[in-house]
Amino acid sequence: MGACKIKQEIPQNRPLLAMPQKFTTKSDSSAINLPTLKAFFSDSTLMALIDTAFVNNFDLQMTLQKIEIARAGVRFTKGLGKPDLAANVTVGQRKFGNYTVDGVGNYDTQFSTNINEKQQIPDPIIPDYYLGVQSSWEIDLWGKLKSQKTSAAAKLLASKAGKNLVVSELVAQIASSYYELLILDNELDFLEENIILQERAVEITRVLKQAGQANQLGVDLLNAQLLSSKALKIEVKQEIIEAESKINFLVGRYPQIIERKKVAWAKVIPPKLTSGIPSRLLENRPDIKQAEYELLATNANLFTAKAAFYPSLNLTGGLGLQSFKALLWLNPASLAMNTFGGLTAPLANRRQIIADLMASKADQKMAYINYQKTIVNSFTEVYNQLNVIQNTNEMYDLKVQEVGVLRLSINNSAELFRSGRATYLEVITAQKNALQSQIELINLKKRQYNAVIGLYKSLGGGWRN
Repeated sequence: MGACKIKQEIPQNRPLLAMPQKFTTKSDSSAINLPTLKAFFSDSTLMALIDTAFVNNFDLQMTLQKIEIARAGVRFTKGLGKPDLAANVTVGQRKFGNYTVDGVGNYDTQFSTNINEKQQIPDPIIPDYYLGVQSSWEIDLWGKLKSQKTSAAAKLLASKAGKNLVVSELVAQIASSYYELLILDNELDFLEENIILQERAVEITRVLKQAGQANQLGVDLLNAQLLSSKALKIEVKQEIIEAESKINFLVGRYPQIIERKKVAWAKVIPPKLTSGIPSRLLENRPDIKQAEYELLATNANLFTAKAAFYPSLNLTGGLGLQSFKALLWLNPASLAMNTFGGLTAPLANRRQIIADLMASKADQKMAYINYQKTIVNSFTEVYNQLNVIQNTNEMYDLKVQEVGVLRLSINNSAELFRSGRATYLEVITAQKNALQSQIELINLKKRQYNAVIGLYKSLGGGWRN
């Protein structure tokens, strides 16, 4: 028995894919430390919202309770492998049949000359009084109990990493929604400016119509464009309400107005961030840590399932005072004790432990695959965000030039229309194109912010203090 040993089993899956040295050909390969929240997000209003979410967010509060459940599991396993001790006080009675060994033997004690009066067994009801302690102890011969402790500790660490993952996602969602609010405020301003221009165009066309230089069709088309812009303004207001409601829900409160400063869209500059080397993902990403700890837990569970096929050694014992007469219960002569030790091993009908072993092997392989999947997914997220940042920045520069050209075209078309060298259709087209390009520019600004915040989260930022 001393030479017996359970072999550690390694998942027979394909090895982990070798991680590339860089995310992209243009990415920074120098090792960096991710900035903290306050260093990355300098907006005091945003930080106040994030701090409130850390206290009130519903998902985060539920995650903290999951940690408590895992901590309770660790506390439970600390008692494994140690003897337990229980106090026991019992008072009862028994009656044996007249035609049984006990019944006849107990009756004969009343006529025996070998025992005194105190030792005579009452008949026919036999009381039983017991006061003492009992103990049991399972000896961890094969490391089964130790592996259960390892599994519980790994699950606790996985739950803590899961909490960090929730925090990272929470920070990213609040930040994205907050900057979306700032951009929507600017979009609302753009629409109001265009509505003023369109109202002037409608008034000019009406004046020209009265002078016989335009017709009702031009007035109707320009007025229709004006109504479309007003409807779009209401839609943007609704988007602002929804963005505010999302933030309020994330910080755990009912819908209300988010007090914020009004910042011109040109000054809403996304923070800069370099990517670093890919291997730093293994240190920063909480989901990778969570998958790693879950793999450790399944390895320990598999060891426990294999150890269930081996004999278990249990020691039990008891010490106390026992008597069938209440007056003699606390007499020193009523001292009673027992000790037992035995090996128990499953021999037949082992379906349950075989099924547990099969399930443990499957869980281990799934955890191994999930660990691979999480690493590849982490690298892919960073790769995508870096490319989005690069391409969006290039698109943004071109779109800025386009907006400048189209804004000039509005004034030019209006002047030409007044002098009769341009039609109202050209005025409508110029206004429509300028408005559309401004909205597209604003959407690119949103994508810039989302990409940088997404990169920060993908690199494992947001959960470290």
